[in-house]
Amino acid sequence: MNRKAIVIGSGIAGIASSIRLALKGYDVAVFESNSYPGGKLSKIDLGDYRFDAGPSLFTLPEQVEELFLMAGKNPKEHFDYLKLPVTCHYFWEDGKKLKAYADLDLFAEEINQQLGEPKSHIKEALINSSYIYDHLAPLFMHKSLHDWKTWTNQHAMKAYLKMGKLGIFSTMNEANEKQFDNPKLIQLFNRYATYNGSNPYETPATLNIIPHLEFNIGAFFPKKGMHDITNSLFQLSLDLGVTYTFNQKVDEIIVEQGKAKGVVLAENKKIEAEIIINNMDMVNAYRTILKKQKQPKLLLNQPKSSSALIFYWGIKRKFEDLDLHNIFFSDNYLEEFDHIFKKGKIYHDPTVYINITSLYKPDDAPEDCMNWFTMINVPNNQGQDWDQLILESKKNIIHKLNRILKTDIEPLIEVEEILDPRTIESKTSSAQGALYGNSSNNKFSAFLRHANYSSKIRNLYFCGGSVHPGGGIPLCLLSAKIMSEMIPDAS
Repeated sequence: MNRKAIVIGSGIAGIASSIRLALKGYDVAVFESNSYPGGKLSKIDLGDYRFDAGPSLFTLPEQVEELFLMAGKNPKEHFDYLKLPVTCHYFWEDGKKLKAYADLDLFAEEINQQLGEPKSHIKEALINSSYIYDHLAPLFMHKSLHDWKTWTNQHAMKAYLKMGKLGIFSTMNEANEKQFDNPKLIQLFNRYATYNGSNPYETPATLNIIPHLEFNIGAFFPKKGMHDITNSLFQLSLDLGVTYTFNQKVDEIIVEQGKAKGVVLAENKKIEAEIIINNMDMVNAYRTILKKQKQPKLLLNQPKSSSALIFYWGIKRKFEDLDLHNIFFSDNYLEEFDHIFKKGKIYHDPTVYINITSLYKPDDAPEDCMNWFTMINVPNNQGQDWDQLILESKKNIIHKLNRILKTDIEPLIEVEEILDPRTIESKTSSAQGALYGNSSNNKFSAFLRHANYSSKIRNLYFCGGSVHPGGGIPLCLLSAKIMSEMIPDAS
């Protein structure tokens, strides 16, 4: 009889974990409290409009392709995507616009023409981003930080000699102020802190690693939408014999003599397994299914990342100025982040992100219409009056878009659904609705994420955005990879 593995939660890391363990010879069973797989990487249908519900930026597609290759399949036959010619459109209140071209020469020319920034500055910034990636990715993205071998290999030795150049001792904003002259370009590059829910005025400049993924490697779009990442990997896991039970909460992880032995379901039903993998948010997992076990209080009490307020709008008009990714910047970025992280409030002039997949996947909206995934960064849930905040924010967002696009948005909204920190927590078990688990607002934050295994409970492992190496699609997939490499083959 094959050894059994149980995965708690079918977020993208949980699905990837199930694939990797099935390929190691385990009988894998996944238990999911929702009626669908994917966690945040799901979809919403509103009338004739379709929306990707959560993550909207796709980088490092090889992390998805690798799972198909491991299973002996041609990725292109199951999951296809294209590289974006323009990664994002940027807009400011003074009428200034900017296209972030994937072609770096075109991007440098655009920066020079629109902002007067020397072309050399942007190229130097992206060379520096590549430098950080080359030195830190082998450590922080592909290995466990909790394994002594990570810190004694050749990549670690090289990184030790370059600590100053890797941005560990300055903030993202400080590094960008040194790199660029124009405040708008500083703001553009500070935006990358939001990719893991952090504050650019506090998070270390090592996070300037992120532009390398978007510019030097590229941003991509799955031809069937972001939800196809979930669908294709879910189908792959089914093909490998993984079983799923939906609408099924796990009540407890069974631990006996320091070893995880199985799970308890409703009505005290017990399922035994040799390996238990937790894809649930780490904080909520310890508060619920691991509440009888010793609590890692230092990690549980870390400040949480920001959350999001999202309006899914079906818009009865096309806007020629807009692309797949669009950013409408606040006029006071520092004040916006102070509101999010220090005041627990939403700034009256928020930076607005609009994702429009119907431009690349026309059947996501009716003809001559657009599906707007309209998002602002907001504080995590600390008991605020969200109903009032939503009303105020919607009004402020619409006024901002009307000013910049010189239009009247409200009469164009045909359908609407709203996702706020409360519903993010209830749908995805993310503590306080934080999108990325613990925040990265200090230089030690990478070391204040839970390991991909339990140091106290044998055979218990962790994956997903709340543990190492962090949130976002590539890092969640890498968490499954790091975790699975710790687990022996079933045979």
